[in-house]
Amino acid sequence: MDISSGEESGISESEIENYMDKPYEQLRTGIHKVKNVNGTVRCPFCAGKKKQDYKYKDLLQHASGVGKGSANRSAKQKAEHLALAKYLEIDLSDEAEQAQGPPLPQPTSQTQKDDLYVWPWAGIMVNIQDQSLHNSDYWFKELAKYRPLDVLVLDELGVTAQAVVVFSDDWNGFLNASEFEKSFESKDNGKTGWKLHSIQPGSNIYGWIAREDDYRCEGPIGEYLRTKGSLKRVSDIVDESSKSRHSVVENLANEIDMTNENLTELECKYNEKALSLCRVLEEKDQLQHALLEERKRRNQSAWEARQRIMDEQEKLNKELEARKRKLDLWSRDLNEREALTEQQRQKLQEDKRKNDQRNESLNKAAVEWNKTDANVSRIIEDQKREKEEALRRIFELEKQLDEKHQLEIEIELLKGKLNMRKHLGDDEALQKKIKEKQEELEEKEFDFEVKNLENQTLIVKDRESNDELQEARKEFIEASKNSLINARTNIGIKRMGELNEKVFVDACKKKLPLEDAQIKGVELCSSWQENVKNSEWYPFKVIPTDHDDVELILNEDDEKLRKLKKEWGDNVYKEVVTALKEIIEYNPSGRYIVSEIWNYRENRKAKMKEAVSYILEKIKHLKPKRTAR
Repeated sequence: MDISSGEESGISESEIENYMDKPYEQLRTGIHKVKNVNGTVRCPFCAGKKKQDYKYKDLLQHASGVGKGSANRSAKQKAEHLALAKYLEIDLSDEAEQAQGPPLPQPTSQTQKDDLYVWPWAGIMVNIQDQSLHNSDYWFKELAKYRPLDVLVLDELGVTAQAVVVFSDDWNGFLNASEFEKSFESKDNGKTGWKLHSIQPGSNIYGWIAREDDYRCEGPIGEYLRTKGSLKRVSDIVDESSKSRHSVVENLANEIDMTNENLTELECKYNEKALSLCRVLEEKDQLQHALLEERKRRNQSAWEARQRIMDEQEKLNKELEARKRKLDLWSRDLNEREALTEQQRQKLQEDKRKNDQRNESLNKAAVEWNKTDANVSRIIEDQKREKEEALRRIFELEKQLDEKHQLEIEIELLKGKLNMRKHLGDDEALQKKIKEKQEELEEKEFDFEVKNLENQTLIVKDRESNDELQEARKEFIEASKNSLINARTNIGIKRMGELNEKVFVDACKKKLPLEDAQIKGVELCSSWQENVKNSEWYPFKVIPTDHDDVELILNEDDEKLRKLKKEWGDNVYKEVVTALKEIIEYNPSGRYIVSEIWNYRENRKAKMKEAVSYILEKIKHLKPKRTAR
């Protein structure tokens, strides 16, 4: 379990001793587990590490090392490991005693102390009669709980078999061998039982620890024991183990002392190196500071020198310009006083020839524009005359139509009166009047049909004239794209529905740096040009009028327009609204940009006659005056 997240994660070095009390209490109460099931110990504060099976000594060394000497651990981790070291030293001290090695077995009597055992420890099993049990692997598995190193089955005349069980030569091996012997003695199948029933042993298997008499006996068991082992008393082995352990302890103590001395020496060297490094770092900082100061000083000197050079250069440039102007004046004066040379006269003649050619071209252009003006004027006059004639005819037709309708009403009234008078018996005069009215109606209908045909003919001519005028406007627009007409003149070509990029760039300059404003303005203009061309966006309200027509009113609550006005201001908003109205007026279905002849002075669509007159006027002004010879 980790320390509660509600506590401070950061602990200063001075608070380590105070903070270790809490994890120590958690270790004592069992919140943090230290012991493993297999008898080893673990570090509860390094739960993410792969190795979690320590011996007591190794875990104590780990906890002390992290708590006192680890430089890459936080103060909190150091406090937790110091608490673990304290817990191991105080509350798990018995684990330290167990970790020194298994306790030496104490013989139960003086006889056992003086008994000679076969060493390495060995067990003996006799009277193995079943042929299926004459197998070493079987007995190795069967006796696995006693942890034997090997089991050797020795056949005796192929009827019964004997086995030697080999144990490890340490005290654990002796304990396992003793448990092996006790398991047979508990069933009365030990060495004593074998001596009593050796003549008639039955089917029981007997077993015990190999001793002196077994070592010296005849047969395969004795030969094996004499070959592989020797006889030793338990007391001798205890003494040897004690001496060996004391020797190991002394060696370890000497190694620890030497290690501590080496650590002390290394610590001194580390402190010396650290102190030397601090001095080097201080010197480095001083050198860097001096270098920066020297660099600043040199930069300042270089800047001052460059400024002086620039001032001198500017002064020299001014003097040079003054002398150039003076020389130009002298040269001009000399050129005015000199007579014209032959080369100059030839050049003047060449200029006159080019001027004559340019005048001739302009005269031809003027003639063509005059023809165009005459044609346009003629078309306009014809259209005006035909329209007046058509209006007059339409008026007469409407008048005749009214008369026709009036006659039809009178005939219906007379028919009604006739039907009424049929019942009265006096209808001859009424019949005559009805016949006269019908003849008059037929005559009116004939005149109406004739005039209607004439009116249709005029309408067709009007359409042809209008188509011809529209074609002339298109040709004029195409011809004027590279001519004298442009957006800076009174009459020009305007692209209806196209946004002015400058308006967007100016709006961006108010909010962004100059470099970014240009790019952002172009992107914004392109984006809103696509919105204007999108036929799915229609921010208009359709309002019916009194003349069976509709009127389009801008929907100022449109979300896109409100957002545009709020973010980029009125100028951008007005530009988008104007372009949208133009493209809805001139091309509502396709929503692509259409070119139109425009009167920029009055901000309206220009008439064809106005455009031609304006071009002719420009040509007159462009005609150069002929130079007198």
